[in-house]
Amino acid sequence: MKHSTVTRWVSIGLAGLLLAPLASQASSSLAVEMGCYNCHGAYPRGDAPSFERLSVRFEKRRGDAAAEQHAVEELLRGEPLQHIPAHEHLSPETAQRLIHWLVEGAK
Repeated sequence: MKHSTVTRWVSIGLAGLLLAPLASQASSSLAVEMGCYNCHGAYPRGDAPSFERLSVRFEKRRGDAAAEQHAVEELLRGEPLQHIPAHEHLSPETAQRLIHWLVEGAK
């Protein structure tokens, strides 16, 4: 049975509403679990920006799902500066949750 375009868009929209709470559940505990604090914590390693600096950088993406998704893709590729293995090993779901946490102010 073929779905109409409207039915598909409604399904996608409903899926987004159901998945949105998952993205907002990210917190510093997820960053601890993934080892992010090793480089981005209170005493950043090398040139790694702190979570505070990252959240300031990402706040302009708040409310812009496409910009947030672009940041997720950059994180998974290890961009913008270099390929970072810890970033490249994140699952897309985890990367989305972490970026959303940063966009929302990393609180």
